[in-house]
Amino acid sequence: MDPATAGWDEVLVDITHYVFHYDISSQKAWDSSRTALLDSLGCSIESVSKSAECRRMLGPIVPGTIAPDGFKLPGTSYQLDPLKGAFDFGTAIRYMDHNDTLGGKDWGHPSDNLGALLAVADWLCRSNDSGRIVHIGPPLTLKTLLFAMIKAYEIQGCFLAKNAFNAHGLDHVILVKLASTAVVSWLIGLSEQQTMAAISHVWMDGAALRIYRSGSNTIPRKGWAAGDACMRAVQFALLTRAKQPGAPTVLTMPRWGFYEALWQGREFDLPHPFGSWAMENIFFKVMAVEGHSISAIEATLAQHAKLRALGMDQERNIARVEVRTNGAANMIINKTGHLSNAADRDHCMQYSLAVTLLKGDAPNTDDYQDTSPWAGSLVVEALRERIHIREDQQFTRDYLDRSKKSVPSAVLIRLADGRVLDEVVVEYPVGHVNHPWTTEMVRKKLMKNMALMFTAAETERVIEAVEKEDNMRISDFVDLFVRSAERIPKL
Repeated sequence: MDPATAGWDEVLVDITHYVFHYDISSQKAWDSSRTALLDSLGCSIESVSKSAECRRMLGPIVPGTIAPDGFKLPGTSYQLDPLKGAFDFGTAIRYMDHNDTLGGKDWGHPSDNLGALLAVADWLCRSNDSGRIVHIGPPLTLKTLLFAMIKAYEIQGCFLAKNAFNAHGLDHVILVKLASTAVVSWLIGLSEQQTMAAISHVWMDGAALRIYRSGSNTIPRKGWAAGDACMRAVQFALLTRAKQPGAPTVLTMPRWGFYEALWQGREFDLPHPFGSWAMENIFFKVMAVEGHSISAIEATLAQHAKLRALGMDQERNIARVEVRTNGAANMIINKTGHLSNAADRDHCMQYSLAVTLLKGDAPNTDDYQDTSPWAGSLVVEALRERIHIREDQQFTRDYLDRSKKSVPSAVLIRLADGRVLDEVVVEYPVGHVNHPWTTEMVRKKLMKNMALMFTAAETERVIEAVEKEDNMRISDFVDLFVRSAERIPKL
C-alpha cells in the first residue's frame, strides 16, 4: 500500500488517483467538453442578461471593489476574488435552469462545476502573470480547463448514478462541492495527500437539505445552491493549501462518519471506475424546462399539432391529459396547487405542459417569471387541473438502465367529445446524446444566448477559441467575455 494513502478512506483515494493520474483518451469526451463549455458560458450570459434576480447577487460584496488579478465574471466588468467569482459564475450558469444535466438514482447539473474551475483558473493565470503567485499546477490553458471539466463531470456523474441523496432529504449539490474540490485542488497544485484532505472537508461539511427544490418550499435558492457549492469547494482547497489537515476516515468512522451520521450506515455505490462516461453521455437542455420534462414537452407539441389540424381549441376541447413518465420526473416536477414564484413554476410539469399547449411552443425562461401573462392565467390553471401524471415503472427502469439511458414520457389527450388523441411516446428527446438534432440545437441555443450581449463576430471568436486553440491562456479566453462597466443593484 502507498504510505501516502494508508489510513485514508478508499473513496477519497480513488477520486484523488483519478484526478491526478487518469488520461483522457476518448475523442467523444473531448468533443463533448467543448460543446459543454460553450453551452455553459451561453447559459451564464442568459442569466446575467435576462434575470434581475440573478444580477442582484453578482459582484463584490463591498461595492466598487476590484480584486487584484481577480476572475473577470463573463458578461460584466466585475473582477472578483476566487471565492466570490466561483459563487457568481456558478450561479449565473445555473440560475435560469438551462444548463446541462445528468441523471441516475439522483440527478444534477455537471456544468455547475465550471463555476469553480474557470474562476480559479483565471485567477491563477492572472496572479502568476503578476508574480503574486508562483503557479505549480498544470498549464493554465483551455486544454487544461476541458480536461478539468471531464474529470469533474465524471466524479459527479458516477455518484449520481447509484446514490440517491434525495432519498435522505439531501441535495445533490454536495456532488458539485465534491467534484470541484477534487479538481480545484489539482489545479492549484496541491499534493495528492492534500487533495484527499480537502475532499474530506466536503463530507465533514455535510449536505444541504433538498427542501428548496420541493413542493411549496421551492424557492430561488435552487438557482444559487450550485454557486454556493462552488464557492465552498474553492475555500476547502485554499484552506488545505494553508496547511489545514483533513480527516482520513471522514466516511467510515463509527458513529461520527458520514456513512453512519447521514447515510444510514451504508456505503456509496459507484457504477464503474472513474473514466469519461459522464461527459460522453451528458444531456444538453435545449429547452428552458426542467430536464426530465423535455420528452413530455416534445410529445405535447406533437399532440398540439393534431389539435390544430382538427381545428380544436385547447381550452374548450381538452377534457383530460394523461402523462406517463419516469420516476425522477414524477418525484421532481409532478406538482399541484399554488405556484408561488418562477422557481416553483419551472419545476412543475403541469405548468410547462399547459403553457406548451396554449403557445404551441416550448416555454422559454420569460414564461416562468411573475411578470409573464401565463403566471396569473386562469386558463393555464384550468389546464393544469386536467393534466394527470403518473410514474411508469418500465420508463423508470429504462431511465436507470445505463445501456439505454432514455428519458421517456408519453402523452395522451382525451377530448371533450369523447374522442382520444393516440398516445405519443418520446424516449430520446432533443438534447440527448442519441438524438440526431442535439448538436445543431445546442449551437442554435448558444448563438441565441450570446446574441444577448455579443456580436456575431465576437461569438464566432469564442467558438474558434474553444474548438481550435487548446493552448490559449485562460485569462486571454476570459477576456473575450468582458463587458463595459455597469451598475448592478446589490442585495
